[in-house]
Amino acid sequence: MTDTPLKVLVVDDEPDIVEILSYNLKKQNYIVFEALNGEDAILSAGKNHPDLIIMDIRMPGISGIEACRIIKHDVLTQDIPVLFLTADSDEYTSMNAIDAGGDHFITKPIRPALLIGMIKELIQKA
Repeated sequence: MTDTPLKVLVVDDEPDIVEILSYNLKKQNYIVFEALNGEDAILSAGKNHPDLIIMDIRMPGISGIEACRIIKHDVLTQDIPVLFLTADSDEYTSMNAIDAGGDHFITKPIRPALLIGMIKELIQKA
């Protein structure tokens, strides 16, 4: 096992959610990058190559699903696991997110302990 801290990109158009997630991840010694929209998520993924992306689905401009699709089609970022955050629980949204390359979902409101557990599981699988 490596001692290198894992890098996580947190993407949500709600700054409060980004702040809460970043705080909890930093407490677990993750290096955290933040983005408030899909465009910045795509740029940050390419620049910082995180070990995991936590991404909201509903964002103005490029949605989380479309940003994931773009990230998964780039040879440099295609292997990064994506954990979607969503307030939606409908089957259509879930199917679209999986089709875009999403690896897992967590519904809002977010429970930090559950989120940390999912992150550890996804990173171990990657």
